[in-house]
Amino acid sequence: MDKIRLTTFSHGSGCGCKIAPAQLETILNASGESLRIPELIVGSETMDDAVVYDLGDQYLLSTTDFFTPIVDDPYDFGRVAAANAIGDIYAMGGRPIFALGILGWPIDKIPVELAAEVIKGAREICTNIGIPLAGGHSIDSPEPIFGLAVNGLCQKENLKTNQGAMAGDILILTKPLGTGILATATKRGNASEEHQQILLDQLVRVNSIGQDLSRFTGLHAMTDVTGFGILGHTMEMANAAGLSAKLTYDDLPLLHEAGLQAYLDQFMIPDNTFRNFNAFKDKVNALSGQQLQILCDPQTNGGLLLSVDPEHLNSILELLDRKETDHWIIGKIVERGETPVMVV
Repeated sequence: MDKIRLTTFSHGSGCGCKIAPAQLETILNASGESLRIPELIVGSETMDDAVVYDLGDQYLLSTTDFFTPIVDDPYDFGRVAAANAIGDIYAMGGRPIFALGILGWPIDKIPVELAAEVIKGAREICTNIGIPLAGGHSIDSPEPIFGLAVNGLCQKENLKTNQGAMAGDILILTKPLGTGILATATKRGNASEEHQQILLDQLVRVNSIGQDLSRFTGLHAMTDVTGFGILGHTMEMANAAGLSAKLTYDDLPLLHEAGLQAYLDQFMIPDNTFRNFNAFKDKVNALSGQQLQILCDPQTNGGLLLSVDPEHLNSILELLDRKETDHWIIGKIVERGETPVMVV
């Protein structure tokens, strides 16, 4: 029997299957207000990575993230989905404590043995960071879907949100961009095995450095870059602070070693790139075609975006170097301008 390619069973790939920002806003606005309780420190208002509940002596962080296959191998799909979901806890400075699996599987199309491989891959990631995959829920669905609900704990003084950026802060990114483009090339059968491996290596890399970074008071805000692209998540950080962000396009790290430019030349662009742009086009200055394709590219398990006080920059860069974490300075936070994000 021919090897089954999971990406052929889904219309989207990874975080590229997210509901578009404009549609999501419509859904949330029409759904009414959630019950407000004093213990809920962070809810959905600022589109942060996890909700935060006050336990008294510390905070409970809780998040859910799941998607359709971004890679063909089921074991790798489980690893990628787990690393991506767990990253939301690290992006707020937390320590994951356990996870629950979320599985949708087309029983009549794909052998259930492959679903077991998905779970096995997720268990590997959870085991590597020292947490159990403690349970979950599954349904028979038209497309394969997998992800995790993850809970974590955080010392109150270490909590990081996407809201605290200050004018003058330096913006740092910890992973290169381009996973949506490479995932599209993979789904269409155009990506070489070498480039698929480079993509996979990034997709399974857990952003555990977030817990270490959270101890720095000079780190004013932190989030991870996922389905809304670097433009969308930078815009969220700037808006949450009532400021603007200036991104230096030539300083953005790209997955060039994975043939990114060649795939761009072949127009391997995820559909969500254009849905992202339609949502953000009035919130950024004019962009070239290629800038649009990079800035709005939906990332899966992308890097951490850090907003850092310049006086603490060297200390944070030293930690990133010591932990062998890639990092690039990509811009800065400035006083509010005509648009939340300016690309120069």
